[in-house]
Amino acid sequence: MAEPTDQKSASLRIRLCDGPELQAAFQGASKWLSLHAAEVDALNVFPVPDGDTGTNMVLTMESALKEAEGKPMHGVGEVAAAFSHGALMGARGNSGVILSQIIRGMARVLEGREAFDGNVLAEALQSATQTAYRAVSKPVEGTILTVIRDCAEAARRAARQDPSLLYVLKEVVAEAWESVRRTPDLLPILREAGVVDAGGQGLAFFLEGLYYYFTGELEERTQGVRVPFPEEVAFVDVHGEEEFGYCTNFVLRGENLQVEEIRETISNLGRSAVVAGDEHLVKVHVHTEYPGTILDYAVRLGSLHQIEITNMDEQRAGLKPRPKPAREVPPLPELPPHPIMVIAVSPGEGLSRVLRSVGAAVIVPGGQTMNPSTEQLFQAIQSLPCNQVIVLPNNANVVLTARQAAALSGKEVRVVPTETVPQGIAALMAFNYEADLEGNVAAMEQAAAAVQTAEVTWAIRDATLNGIRIREGQVIGLVNGVLEVAGEDEGQVIEELLRRMGAQERELITIYYGEDVSEEEAGRMAERIRRVCPDQEVEL
Repeated sequence: MAEPTDQKSASLRIRLCDGPELQAAFQGASKWLSLHAAEVDALNVFPVPDGDTGTNMVLTMESALKEAEGKPMHGVGEVAAAFSHGALMGARGNSGVILSQIIRGMARVLEGREAFDGNVLAEALQSATQTAYRAVSKPVEGTILTVIRDCAEAARRAARQDPSLLYVLKEVVAEAWESVRRTPDLLPILREAGVVDAGGQGLAFFLEGLYYYFTGELEERTQGVRVPFPEEVAFVDVHGEEEFGYCTNFVLRGENLQVEEIRETISNLGRSAVVAGDEHLVKVHVHTEYPGTILDYAVRLGSLHQIEITNMDEQRAGLKPRPKPAREVPPLPELPPHPIMVIAVSPGEGLSRVLRSVGAAVIVPGGQTMNPSTEQLFQAIQSLPCNQVIVLPNNANVVLTARQAAALSGKEVRVVPTETVPQGIAALMAFNYEADLEGNVAAMEQAAAAVQTAEVTWAIRDATLNGIRIREGQVIGLVNGVLEVAGEDEGQVIEELLRRMGAQERELITIYYGEDVSEEEAGRMAERIRRVCPDQEVEL
């Protein structure tokens, strides 16, 4: 982190931060975080391409900034309150939820103030620490929580020496990076994987962006650098170099939607098309010169929702216009009422069909690399024609977001903390429309806890984790999120996973396979598993 010039330090030493400047500072800090989002995403403990911490933090800040945009606010209290609400509703993943709580804690101290200095910043960071820790049922040290706590202590010490805003912030940022560096000493899994905590590093980048804004260095450091936007981050695996146009996103709702046919048509009408969903809901992302043509096609199939059209030519030129709704759209179709209804998070169209077939009333798209926001889950809860709702996150990184959405609703909402889709399916199979809410929650939690989930994928880098040395390209196997096996042969890895899970003592083995695996390959693997577990029922 570069020191500001003496002239800048002198001019900023006596300055207070007022509302408009706080808004501009947060915009600058978010830009700095966006520039480093991919770097934060790469700090994944597991050597697989599913890190999303940086992306989640960027999307959370985008929501915070959007909430404050265009509103006549003057004092820092008003601005911070808007940021807090926006971050709360837009929070994605554990890192996004904790970041939203950090902002919420700061907003409590800034409430009613017109401006603040280093002393108030120190007080705000103390409040941020308390609020963030309270949001997590089992706080873990060596994470973003430790970093914000260390930053609050550094701010308190600095404010005693010099209460100027710049000095306190400089000390905070220096401590943030030191705290991030120490995270592997506090969390063994980080030390073993050879990485620092991703959430803590994301917070350090954000605070560093604030510092560079106040020193006047941010513009110089970001001049000519294109900031990645959430749409690009979310679809980074499918975007290549291409011509410009309009980034078009929308959700299509209808009956008997033909996903493959829609995907083929959309792909023919545009570029970088991503079309996913099921017969009732299809999410579309596409780059096109003529978004109207695509929307006209889609509206003939059903109702359009969450329409966003962004001019990529302006983005590439360094401008960032906010997406605006393209048109008024019909309301959501009404669902048949039940006393209790279930919402499930699903990473793909195939699993969505399974979840819906066993009782999920609403599917919220989301998975390891596209966590749903608090607002998306909240809207799903509010859309149901009942007062009692059960939410199945189906991902460990969505549980905290689901709980936050539940707390915002005036309905009776319970989160059954499923961490995998198979757990969610088992929970739904235990759901009984005739039972009461608490009875259902107890039965669903028990059913989910009885499920063992094994995952097989490939390593994208060398690593050592859980005492296992992994080489790039090897097949790796996880049981309930814990790395258990690494090897060269996929079949042998699966057989070892089955042994470690005690599969031969269970009744049913269900195989779910991804789009990179053909039906024939999955069938051959199912036969191999039947030979290893001849007394168990194996379904594909």
